[in-house]
Amino acid sequence: MFRNKNVWILLTGEFIAGLGLWLGIIGNLEFMQEKLPSDFLKSLLLAAGLLAGIAVGPYAGKLTDQASKKTVMLLAGFVRAISVVFMLIAIATGSIWWMVVFLVLLQISAAFYFPALQAALPLIVADKDLLQLNGVHMNVSTLSRIVGTAVAGILLVVLPLAMLYVGSLVAYIGIFILTFFLNIDESKDHQTAKKGPSEETSFKDVFPIIKGLPIVFMTLIMTLVPVLFLGGFNLVVINISELQDSSAIKGWIYTSEGISFMIGAFFIKLISDRTSPYIILFACSFLIGGSQLLLYLADIPLLTIVAFALFGFSVGCFFPTAATIFQTKVPKDFHGRFFSFRNMLDRITYQIVLLISGFFLDLIGLQLMCVLFGGLSIIMTTVFYSRHRYLQTRTRTAKQDT
Repeated sequence: MFRNKNVWILLTGEFIAGLGLWLGIIGNLEFMQEKLPSDFLKSLLLAAGLLAGIAVGPYAGKLTDQASKKTVMLLAGFVRAISVVFMLIAIATGSIWWMVVFLVLLQISAAFYFPALQAALPLIVADKDLLQLNGVHMNVSTLSRIVGTAVAGILLVVLPLAMLYVGSLVAYIGIFILTFFLNIDESKDHQTAKKGPSEETSFKDVFPIIKGLPIVFMTLIMTLVPVLFLGGFNLVVINISELQDSSAIKGWIYTSEGISFMIGAFFIKLISDRTSPYIILFACSFLIGGSQLLLYLADIPLLTIVAFALFGFSVGCFFPTAATIFQTKVPKDFHGRFFSFRNMLDRITYQIVLLISGFFLDLIGLQLMCVLFGGLSIIMTTVFYSRHRYLQTRTRTAKQDT
């Protein structure tokens, strides 16, 4: 797998793009802390970009299935680079509205880029290597987050805020250039699509596929559990920083969560052959709920870091498993539409959780909100697990009767 040029291009590109993304995210948090006092207003601002991504999702899925994945990634990369210019204008003018334009363009580019990327991965490696590639790909993404947040923290001290976005722009131009060197053989994929019933490539065609694949349907539902934590992640980090009166804790949180994520992604490769993917997803979901409950003690720095490390390990096991299930179980000629639908679902749930997080942070505070979300995560996981056991028992009974 690692002798494949395309794998190295995608991994290098992911690292560079991740650096740019996290320089921008830390810059966004700094800009919003300066301009918006309310957590709910911050969540509304972030939600504006997510809404734009949802709106173009169906078209992005159809285009990904019809056109070259490389072409879609190039167009999305170009828009992503252009978006940074509007954030530089926002900083120069002090206007929140230019930041809204930046977020909208950034999320539109993501709505096209990530389905194309997820659909491209099964085309460059064999199915047996997908779990390993997903784990490595997510580890590279996490490493770029650790380095990006650390570099951003240093740059904020010594350079003006605008320089973070200049660095982000350079990174996005770098990934745009790297994408030109991708060489993906999509001829078999297009032939399959032409022979199948999905010739008209209606976005709605993906729904019967999801319904007919119980493991895919259950995995989609299970992704709601980590989203309860991830949706308001940055707002939670800001509030912990304010609660502990420490800017340094932000870096420790991102670092501990990121390193634990990489350990989880490595660990899951070791146990995946011997453990049911359902068991992995359920166990990780319970751990995620536990990490949220632990944040009731968010005023204690050590326990805060432990909570985020536990969360990082859990999602490091959860997401590579979920991604591999989607890439191997969903037919390849539906990948574009499926991953677009998944991105839309993620964005909708992220948006809802983001708004609810902002509202609850203003209303009841960080610690009570974490207890509420942690309890909800554990209840949801228990319900999903009970439903799964019931369906398994019913299936076994039906087989015995026949």
